[in-house]
Formats: sequence, structure tokens, C-alpha cells
Amino acid sequence: MTDRNSEGRRGASRREFVGRAAGGACLLAALPVRVLAAPPRAEEGDETSVQLGYRHDTKSVDKKKYPRHAATQECVNCAMWQGTPSDAWAGCAMFGRKQIAAKGWCMAWAPKPA
Repeated sequence: MTDRNSEGRRGASRREFVGRAAGGACLLAALPVRVLAAPPRAEEGDETSVQLGYRHDTKSVDKKKYPRHAATQECVNCAMWQGTPSDAWAGCAMFGRKQIAAKGWCMAWAPKPA
């Protein structure tokens, strides 16, 4: 019996190829989970949230601190809202990659153009 490596073969054996292909398939299968993961949500205690006076619920905004606030002002009807009207959470131009609540509010609120 001869040694396979002494026959002058180059490359990997069929077993090595199948093993590497299976490992590669596992890595590729795991990638979409990370890619499709929802972006982080803005928290009321975050630095940007505090600076903008952001609240998850427009009803909890301090009326004395923000006298220009109106109960009808919500993130979902703001010009900076990056989601659809049916989204509960979506992106905002002011918060970078973090999502904000549709029922939320911040000082940067501006009406959507007509």
C-alpha cells in the first residue's frame, strides 16, 4: 500500500473538501442573522436623548420644560421620521442608527411637509 501524499498529489482530499465546504456553509448561514438583527433602540437616558428631551411617549413630556410641545406631536408625524406610519419603531435623522418610538417626541420635532 502506498502513502497518498507520496504519490505526488496536490490539493486537498475529498474528505477535506467536504469538511471545509460544510464549515463554510455554516458560516454563511449565520451571517444573515447578524445582518437582519434590528438596530438598537434609543433609550431616554442616552446622551442624545437627554440633549433632545426625547421621550418614548409624547404624553410623558414635561410641559413646563417644553412649552412648545403639543399632544398631537409624535415622532410618526415628524419630518425626520424614517419609517412608515404603521411602524412602532423606526429610524430618525437625529438619532443616527438608533430607532425611536412612533409615539415618542423630542425638541427637534418638525411637521412633515404637506
